[in-house]
Amino acid sequence: NEDKNEKLREKDIEKYLNYVSVEKASGDIQIMAKKLTKVALIYDFDGTLAPGNMQEFGLLQALGYNNPDDFWNLCDQLAKNNDAGGISVVMYAIQTAVQQAGYRCTRDFLRSYGKTVSFFPGVEQWFDQINAYAAQIGIRVNHYINSSGIKEMIEGCPIAHEFERIYACTYLYDGQGDACWPSVVVDYTKKTQFLFKINKGIREVSDRVRINEFVPTDQRPVPFERMIYFGDGETDVPCMRTIKSNGGHSFAVYGNDKKRILAQQLLAEGRVNFACAADYTENGEMMVIVKRILDKIKADYTLTQHEAENRDTLNMFAALGDSLE
Repeated sequence: NEDKNEKLREKDIEKYLNYVSVEKASGDIQIMAKKLTKVALIYDFDGTLAPGNMQEFGLLQALGYNNPDDFWNLCDQLAKNNDAGGISVVMYAIQTAVQQAGYRCTRDFLRSYGKTVSFFPGVEQWFDQINAYAAQIGIRVNHYINSSGIKEMIEGCPIAHEFERIYACTYLYDGQGDACWPSVVVDYTKKTQFLFKINKGIREVSDRVRINEFVPTDQRPVPFERMIYFGDGETDVPCMRTIKSNGGHSFAVYGNDKKRILAQQLLAEGRVNFACAADYTENGEMMVIVKRILDKIKADYTLTQHEAENRDTLNMFAALGDSLE
């Protein structure tokens, strides 16, 4: 454990040094924050980072659904019979199935099944590799989840610590800690709302005021052109299109032939910038493209800063000329 803790401390120090500069002046060491360009990488979860739905990596089997299709067919039928939203029905069905199986539907119970989720190749190394490259060129990357999956399960998975925020479906819990009602239901329209929260620097899901306040585009913490979105399905299309239409970049990610056909269709329709296999390894196509996007973001940001400085200088001389007259 001591060796593991020491490695974690070394990793934390290495990350810290990516975001500060150390200079020696007059015999003293001075540590100053680097001015970094903020960029947001935003990911769907099911089918994007993990192959398939998170519930299929042990939870459904523990609830008696050895064939996960039986559970999804039940949810589809419930939604049709009650003219209900599919996501809220899934949350209801999970809560009910957990209780019928004799378990308590608590945060810890759901998180425990997040630990069993598997990921596409390279996902667990992706974040450190992207962060390190970004830091080299003066960019700070924040990673976000924007998913219709279960937040508590994502919180239990091995990569949960990599994310600045996890926007996903979650439950309201009673005084005994048991799930009693959905507190956040994330469908495709809710997903787009989270993009604007990231854009405006709003962390709270519950906020209903600042999200609607006017903020000049140049004063928003993460403009859309500095966002990169990764998704695999129909619920991601509005987010993909929103970011692409506003100067950012969107990826349609596929892990099988069915999803490949959809990704290529989205690319042909102009809804995404790229269609890539779900390969997050260091030498994979997606890593190469994302690094080039980060290069472009940094170059565009630097050029914009030079243009602003040039205008400021021109205005200063113009004001000086007026005062001399």
